[in-house]
Order: sequence, then C-alpha cells, then structure tokens
Amino acid sequence: MNNKLPLVLTIDFGTQSLRTALINNKGEIEAIVKRKYEPAYISTDKGYAEQDPDFYYDNLIKCLKELTKENKDKLDRIVGSTIATFRDSSVQLGKDLKPVRKSILWLDQRMAKGSEKYPLLYRALFRLVGMGETIKLNRSRTMAHWIKENEPETWAKTEKYVNISTYLTYKLTGTLADSAANLTGHYPINFKARKWYGEKALKGVVFGVPKRMLFDLKQPGEVVGIISKEICDLTGLPEGIKLYASGSDKACETLGLGALDKSVGAISYGTACTIEVSNRKYHEPEPFLPAYPAAVPNWYNMEVQIYRGYWMLSWFSKNFACEVIDEAKIQKMAVEELLNKRLGEIPPGSDGLVLQPYWGPGLRRPLAKGAIIGFSDTHTREHLYRAIIEGIGYALKEGLESIEKSQKHKVKELRISGGGSQSDIICQITADIFNLPVSRVQTYETTSLGAAIATFVAAGEFKTVEEAMKAMSHKTVTFTPNPKAVEQYEDLYRKVYLEMYPDLKGVYRHINKFTKRY
Repeated sequence: MNNKLPLVLTIDFGTQSLRTALINNKGEIEAIVKRKYEPAYISTDKGYAEQDPDFYYDNLIKCLKELTKENKDKLDRIVGSTIATFRDSSVQLGKDLKPVRKSILWLDQRMAKGSEKYPLLYRALFRLVGMGETIKLNRSRTMAHWIKENEPETWAKTEKYVNISTYLTYKLTGTLADSAANLTGHYPINFKARKWYGEKALKGVVFGVPKRMLFDLKQPGEVVGIISKEICDLTGLPEGIKLYASGSDKACETLGLGALDKSVGAISYGTACTIEVSNRKYHEPEPFLPAYPAAVPNWYNMEVQIYRGYWMLSWFSKNFACEVIDEAKIQKMAVEELLNKRLGEIPPGSDGLVLQPYWGPGLRRPLAKGAIIGFSDTHTREHLYRAIIEGIGYALKEGLESIEKSQKHKVKELRISGGGSQSDIICQITADIFNLPVSRVQTYETTSLGAAIATFVAAGEFKTVEEAMKAMSHKTVTFTPNPKAVEQYEDLYRKVYLEMYPDLKGVYRHINKFTKRY
C-alpha cells in the first residue's frame, strides 16, 4: 500500500455490527475496526426490536478511539468522512435534541392501527389505482402512527422526528441534517425531487409527520458538517474533517459493487435481501413504488427488497438444525457455513420443493405470507435449506424483471455482496437462477467501499464517479450459468413460483383476517 495515498474515513452502521475504516483511492482498506453489538437489539415484546440511539454512538466512539490509536501515522491523510447506516429506523428527539425513547428498528414487526383520520378523497384515489392495501400497509408500518396511538405522551414530547443516520450525524457534527439518500423508508420525502413533500401532498400525508418535525436535507456529495472538536478530542481524530452526504447502507453497497449502470444489477444477500439497478432517469421499480436517490448525485437506485431475506437462514438454523449448530461449534464455524457446504448434495430445484419467501410483508404484496409447496418423503432438512436460498433468488428475479420492464432495458450481469455472497455455491445458484454472470469484488466490505467512493468524488479526488469506481472497485471471481441448471430453474420459476401468489392470494387474505381475529 502507498502510504501517501489520500484516505476516507467511513462509518458503516450495520444491523448487527459497526465498522469504521480508512480506505484509500485505490479501493484498499488500510485499516478497519469492527465491533459487534451486544445486544443487537432489545425485544420487550414479541416481534419488537428497539435500541437506544446513544448505544450506537457509544460503540462509534470506542471504534474511533481504537482506529486512531492503531493508525496515528495515517490520520493526516484523511480527506473526508461519511456515515452509512441501516435504514428506516426512527429516532424521536425532544426540545433538547435528546432521544425521548428507544429507536424502533427497521426489522421491528409491530403494526399501527392507522386510526388517524386520512382524507376520504386520498383513500379513494389510492383504491382507484389499486394501491389501497399498499398504502394501508405503509401507514401501519410507519412508527410515527404507532407512537401516536400507543405512546401519545412520547409524541407530545417529540420536537424532531429523524432517522438513525440523522441523529448520529448530529452527534458527530452538531448539525441536524441528513442526506436525502439516507431516508429510504417511512418518511414524507419525494424521492424523485430529493426533498420533503408539502404538508398536503397526496403521498406525504401517508406518514403523518408534520413538516415542523423534519430537518434539513442535503444532497449526496454536499458537506453536511465538520466533525466537532469535542469528538476529535474524545477520539484522537484530527480537527477539520468534513462529513459528506452519501447514502444508506444499500445505496453505498451498490456503489461499492461498481453497479452504477442500468445494465448491471446489484444483489445484497444480507438480513434483508435486495436487488438494485441504477439509472440516471427516475423509473419506479414496481408500479407506484419509488426509486431511491443513489449515494452520488443525479442517480437513482431502483430496488426490490425481500424484507426477511437471509435472516431466514438464521431462523431455519435456530428452529430446525439444533444438532448442526452443535457440530458447527465443534468445527468452529458458523452454522450457515456448515449448511452451505451441504448445499451441493441437493440438486438444483430441491427435487421440486419451491418456497415463496414472504416471511415479512412486502409493499407490492402486503397480504402475502410465506409458502412452501412440493413436499414429499424424499425431502430432507437440507432440501428445505436450499429451497429457502432458491426461493429468495426467485423473488429477486421477479423483482429484476419488473425493474427491466420499467427501465425498458435488460440487465446483462450481476454483482453480489452480503453474507450470502461469501459462499461459492450460493453465487453459482444465483447465476443459474438469473441466467446471468455473477461477480464478486475485491472485498466483502462493499458498503464501506461504496461510501469511500462517494466521498472521494465529493471531496474532488476524482472528476467523476465512473472514474472513482474504475479505480476502486475491482471484479475478482465471476460465476457463469450452468445451462442444465438454468433450464431446471426456469421451468420451476415460470410454471410454479410465478403461479403461487395468484393462486394463494385469497388464502393469504383469509389467513391475515384469521390472525387478527384471534
């Protein structure tokens, strides 16, 4: 590594852990400190997931202290910094701009009743275009509504309603502002225009957050603030480091994969799984569902998300693989790693076992539930494990086809990241399901890499983001489709998977009524 190269300080808050890194303009991680959260979240009731916002700040300070202590000779090369966080996790701040309750995290499953009055005309308009159930789900999933209904005293104390990224930016800089590309989720933001909706805007009213509670929006590439002297004194960072607006974890991940082209798809196999395609023009990935601002100016990410993505592998291991967990402990490896080694024992298509991975609600199909069909006496635990991986692949493939239809352009290759991407066989399954080449890049820390790319461009170290990606993101291994497996997957995808939701829609509707009734 060249000890004269400029560096960017990246701060990457994941759902399970934090990473602080120093990355140079060749895409090399010169230093990184990781810290796993203990605990990742607090669950006071079934399906709840909360955490004290200052818990993340405290972990950040510890990481930065360790990073600076071990890398004093590198600190004077830092040309800028940025924050990327997990998404859609609100923080309620009082008049003193301190949290008035724990943050409700994105994977929390509680639902609001949606009892706040919503204009009759607006409801009629959404029903008219077939979006009545989606809007109902969006309102139910908006934690502002839940707090109003269940904790009116908390809402009365709330002066500002912000994202977790906004709060952490404030703690670092003293500026209550955030990138428009960080607000993926349940906030009244016009993603196409990258600004807040007006008070009476049709889509903005859905979320029930008054404009007085919002904060300043910055565009990707703009300076949000300067890391404060107090933080520098506390952590050992040099004074004067600018904090630039970039994007959320998924937006930065896509950039880190070098997928800033409408011919390249970016797959993230994380707790939530996504497929994203970037485009200079605003195209909705699915009807009436928004594209999100990318981590760099003048680009949009069209995204389809599987809410409970590779979380399902942990769910499977916990509930159906107890002895495998014991074996994994003996071999000192993650249980999913051990199960992944056994994937090759099961043929493509899992001997006809097909899974629809709606373990959590999706905006396009808010009533859908998870489903598994095709069981016979030949199927084993390993079949089910592979069927989960294939089912997520089918769902993302369906999402990609919707994106391609919207942008009127075919994707020709895929880049892949996230925990699942570390498995060669999962990468091969992905290539076979999509019938496209699938590539990894030089690091699994693609969110941090993408955040660094965005910051180097913002700081003027590169003239264009394309120049920065070419210098910093490098394809390594590529997996090419196996024709026989492609044929098998295409048959199951077209004739079984795509038929499941239309045939089961009425059943799902009744199950939803049943579970609410009892």
